[in-house]
Amino acid sequence: MSSLTSLQWRYATKKFDASKQLSPEQIDVLKQCFNLTATSYGLQPLQLVVIKHKELQEQLLPHSFQQQQIVTASHLLVICIEKNIDAEFINRYFELTKNIRNTPEEILKPFREFLLKDFGAKPQQEQEQWAINQAYLALGNLLTVCAEEKIDACPMEGFDAEKYDEILKLKEKNLKSVLILPVGYRAEDDIFADFEKVRRPLRETVIEIKE
Repeated sequence: MSSLTSLQWRYATKKFDASKQLSPEQIDVLKQCFNLTATSYGLQPLQLVVIKHKELQEQLLPHSFQQQQIVTASHLLVICIEKNIDAEFINRYFELTKNIRNTPEEILKPFREFLLKDFGAKPQQEQEQWAINQAYLALGNLLTVCAEEKIDACPMEGFDAEKYDEILKLKEKNLKSVLILPVGYRAEDDIFADFEKVRRPLRETVIEIKE
């Protein structure tokens, strides 16, 4: 499928076929693409929790406004942010850069010092909001990849993040859940699959500036 055909095919899946499961290879593609998402400064203040555990999914259901996709999806993806973008976190990024690219310290030093100073001055709430912005980039990337791979998905903000953090023991990992994405295969009787997309016309959403 072309990119446009893929995006026309995708929709926010309301009903998954619980009898169908994604393969480990498909999940690996999603994990790799999550990891390749562009993020501000390249810092990747994100982690992805991949859940394929029906009992756990059932436990999360009441904290997801009873949205059945949580339990009928093949897998539940939880996009999390790092709660503290501190000097240790930033320095690890630069050490990784040196190891992978063999970039000399004298080239990295000005950028390193800028980030250490910039994030050192940011209040916790501002750091978290910056990281949340990166989580939405990852979600958008995953949705596009799902469309290209013909994997059905339903992006969700409607869940109790504190309960998710508690059940998944995310606080112990210094993480905070911000978005969830059930993935799998649409049910044949999901009527929403055949609905026409409702989108504003391009003339209302795109501004072209030409010579």
